[in-house]
Amino acid sequence: MKFSTRSVMAFAALITTGTTAFTPSHHTLQRTTALRMSTVEETPVEKSRPVRKKDKRLQYMKTDTFHRRGFKEVREGVEKSMSEQFESELVDELKSNNFVINKDGVKVHLAKDFGFCWGVERSIALAYEAVEHFPGKKVHITNELIHNPEVNDKLHDMDVQFIEKIGEGKKDFSKVGDGDVVILPAFGASFEEMTLFDSKNVDIVDTTCPWVSKVWNTVDQHQRKGLTSVIHGKYAHEETVATVSFCEDYICVKDMKEAQMVADYISKGGDKEAFLKYFEKAISEGFDPDTMLDKVGLANQTTMYKKETRAIGQMMQKVMIEKFGPVNTKEHYLEFDTICDATQERQDAIHDLVENADELKLDFILVVGGWDSSNTAHLLEIPQKANVRSFHINKADCIGADNTITHRTMAGEIVTEKFMFDIEDKDKDVVMGVTSGASTPDAAVQDSLSSIFLLKKMSSSD
Repeated sequence: MKFSTRSVMAFAALITTGTTAFTPSHHTLQRTTALRMSTVEETPVEKSRPVRKKDKRLQYMKTDTFHRRGFKEVREGVEKSMSEQFESELVDELKSNNFVINKDGVKVHLAKDFGFCWGVERSIALAYEAVEHFPGKKVHITNELIHNPEVNDKLHDMDVQFIEKIGEGKKDFSKVGDGDVVILPAFGASFEEMTLFDSKNVDIVDTTCPWVSKVWNTVDQHQRKGLTSVIHGKYAHEETVATVSFCEDYICVKDMKEAQMVADYISKGGDKEAFLKYFEKAISEGFDPDTMLDKVGLANQTTMYKKETRAIGQMMQKVMIEKFGPVNTKEHYLEFDTICDATQERQDAIHDLVENADELKLDFILVVGGWDSSNTAHLLEIPQKANVRSFHINKADCIGADNTITHRTMAGEIVTEKFMFDIEDKDKDVVMGVTSGASTPDAAVQDSLSSIFLLKKMSSSD
């Protein structure tokens, strides 16, 4: 598990900010992205202003029971375990062969950037280290650690207790007892959850991805400047739930359609009651579009489609110029780039596959990753919107021995259909592209490809 040159620089930045989690391994160095950490985190609290949520979060993080640097005494064993669980000889062979391999009548083109990102690997390492460091203690986690079934199943096997969800946005924390350990997942935890755990006698292991923390710093900047946060994200996604908990005034938009609704209201006003009804689950308490949309700042769920976030930013900037004039725009609109590098690079890599699909003669593109994974779902959108046959599966079991594939569509439906055409033709190779989401281990890609190799081999031999 190794890091690229840019990631080594990022790792150094983390060390200087006191956020070391584990030693970066050789494997991930080759493809994990750099993290340009925000310096806002270390800004001292100004005595002349009210204490904000960010200030309280930083206070929680300074306590002796708040852990985010990992546990060195168990690190070597955890790294070995992760290597055995997640690495893949087949994927290593693909990378060493210019990302192409031909095996058992199947030609595979692997995207140049794919799979585990640094933030996800760090989160898994911290969680595994926590279990080893606190033997005999009951360990809880507030959500899935990441959106990957194999990783979460492993945590279940390690007897980590997943806190029960008891309704929309609610959880049962009653089983978290005195002296227990609580893991905060890669998506982060809400301000209210952090406050609750700070009041309990528990150890907290914070595995929040630093890119998510960067978004929290961004919405804090919005508060400082009196802006309403417009969050490009899915309001019910764990990361966005955490982000909006650090906002004062906010509205979430999941796509261009909803962003256009907000832009139109800024520009022309409209039916306030209908607007509030539509966004009722995606706005802060007491939200008033007549007074809270004159000054806005844009932020996003880190796993959203980068091009769409940029388009929304351009839309918001344009409407503010039209309403307030170019001279005053900076007083009414603020934007930071909070799409994480890993998300961007994996999107760019599958875009390259799509652009070259005809030249490569791809029969289809396989996207491997959790069905709840937002960043993986957005990878699927790229070939789908270009009319390239493509499938999003969450594990190898989705590929049936009867040449069917069970996959998740862009609309979120789980469907089963015929998979490979002309698979019985011994003289015709199956040609495919493959990529995986940022929370998907290489081993999951290998398992999926192995199923395809076997299916082609058995079909061609009949």
